[in-house]
Amino acid sequence: MSFLKIYKFLLHGVLKLAGISPRTIEIEPGTIMNFWVPTETINNTNTKRKKPAVVFLHGFGFDGILTWQFQALALAKEYSVYVPDFLFFGGSITDKTERSVEFQAECMAKGLRKLGVEKCTLVGFSYGGMVGFKMAEMYPDLVESMVVTCSVMALTESISNAGLERIGFPSWADYLLPVSVKGVETLLQVATYSFPKLPNWIYKDILENIYLLWGQNDKIFDLGTARNLKQQIREKASLEYIEKSGHLVQLERPFVYNSHLKKILASLWSKEKSHATDAFPQPKKK
Repeated sequence: MSFLKIYKFLLHGVLKLAGISPRTIEIEPGTIMNFWVPTETINNTNTKRKKPAVVFLHGFGFDGILTWQFQALALAKEYSVYVPDFLFFGGSITDKTERSVEFQAECMAKGLRKLGVEKCTLVGFSYGGMVGFKMAEMYPDLVESMVVTCSVMALTESISNAGLERIGFPSWADYLLPVSVKGVETLLQVATYSFPKLPNWIYKDILENIYLLWGQNDKIFDLGTARNLKQQIREKASLEYIEKSGHLVQLERPFVYNSHLKKILASLWSKEKSHATDAFPQPKKK
């Protein structure tokens, strides 16, 4: 048995102790998605208060729970944490030939609906950020706010070429699909700092609740890319970066990343409660 299999076995046990369990959802015949969800949703147990839903969307390289393990464990107590695997990753499969970001977004939204998620904050890393932006476009009633880490709205040719030039690879397949131990080592070294006009689809309320959380030394989507993304949404997004971290910032510096993320989510949840109070003011006592 490999080290990774042993590690995942132990990690899954820790996650279950923290109240997060795996669940398989049939999106449609032939399409199945794997989610890690609050155990209470599986057991249909009532909680004292409804916790806000946070959905973590992973990038290439690892499945959902390996990508977001530190964040899922850190936030499970205060939030309803959902960590899915995109189709063709982990335990998610389909017999469809569709491979687009739109298809991923559609299936993700359907899966969340089937799990009873009505509104959520998306936390998207790299490819997951691209799917998250598409979900915000297609399902604005579902996506309440976003935290985007080391990603772009869409991988245009110019962004792709610039990223490949920075990391020194002729194609993304050469970088993301290594065929040797050295290739895997290079993939991780590149992704870390040190190894150890406004789009008309964005609703105003979503736009005001986008946070960009970046690795300062990201070689794939650098800080220049982050600033360009911020300009694309007319400076209404908040940009924060974490020093001495690369593309895999949430794995490389999990405690610092979690600290930033907790502050962002607390701010979003506080704003949501304030809006609810304004919409339904409590009657004054006589």
